Amino acid sequence: METHRGRLIDHLHLKVRDLEASKRFYKAAMEALGVPLVEGADHFFADELWVDVGPAVAHVHFAFQARDRATVDRFHAAVLAAGGRDNGAPGERDYHPGYYAAFAFDPDGNNVEAVHHGPHNRSADSVHITW
Repeated sequence: METHRGRLIDHLHLKVRDLEASKRFYKAAMEALGVPLVEGADHFFADELWVDVGPAVAHVHFAFQARDRATVDRFHAAVLAAGGRDNGAPGERDYHPGYYAAFAFDPDGNNVEAVHHGPHNRSADSVHITW
């Protein structure tokens, strides 16, 4: 069996209680990451992320890719300023060498991460696991 790391998720759909509060949080996150956010009357989206109003099914954890450590830092500062709650300041994590991340809870309690895989990790597009 051969696994190729890279894009696995087709889309992520979040149901939120307060669309405006969530829009502030995710707009700040997307601006820090350099990803455009598109707003509709009753939803917004950015690439594979779709958000609209409804009862939250469960709290989830997900991570956005960041191009460098400075982007992780900007993400963390931006989402906290936009109403997020800190769940881990920017810094190296022991998941693998070069793993640099920051975490924040969004307005609905989802654990949102921005991560940069530093120079000790091969590019996500070139990692192949065979077993």
